[in-house]
Amino acid sequence: MQDRERQVLTSLQRLGVRLAETRVLEVGCGTGAWIRDLIKWGVPPENIWAVDLQPETVDEARHRSAAGVHLECCSATSLPFAAASFDLVLQATMFSSILEPAVRRIVAAEMLRVARRDGSILWYDLRMNNPWNSDVRGVGRAEVAELFPGCQIDLRRIWLAPPLARWIAPRSHVLWLLLASVPWLCTHYLGVIRKSGAN
Repeated sequence: MQDRERQVLTSLQRLGVRLAETRVLEVGCGTGAWIRDLIKWGVPPENIWAVDLQPETVDEARHRSAAGVHLECCSATSLPFAAASFDLVLQATMFSSILEPAVRRIVAAEMLRVARRDGSILWYDLRMNNPWNSDVRGVGRAEVAELFPGCQIDLRRIWLAPPLARWIAPRSHVLWLLLASVPWLCTHYLGVIRKSGAN
């Protein structure tokens, strides 16, 4: 988790994102873990909007989040925001839960619609299928490119495969670091998608 946090912050720093001045939308917020991270990193609660499809999940996220965060229950296929509303649009392990390719395309288009011309999409998701969970499907690099045509896409493999990580991390931090640097052992993509109008 610390490694992911470090890599996210490095990515945002490379973009020149000023977190204290950034309007953020998280699509598929779950119970709000990333909301709490964003606040910890310096985004004011009133600059954070988040949506999720499940009413009970939104209620829990609202209960766990700081006052000022804007939470809505809605489908990501029809975001209730004007075009070009956000500096940063975040999705974290939401696309891998969408199994229908057509729905993925609609959600991606909506995320692009609400991102500002010079805005970015922060992407964190499985890059491969989980053999133990048929309810998720990985999103490969080629599919990300198809979902966001004409965009600048920078994806890096992170997150050592959980079964390996759970066994190795408590025993040897050095070995964990070594294996986590082997791209084909990593299960997730972390990256930034920039609209074609961005410099």
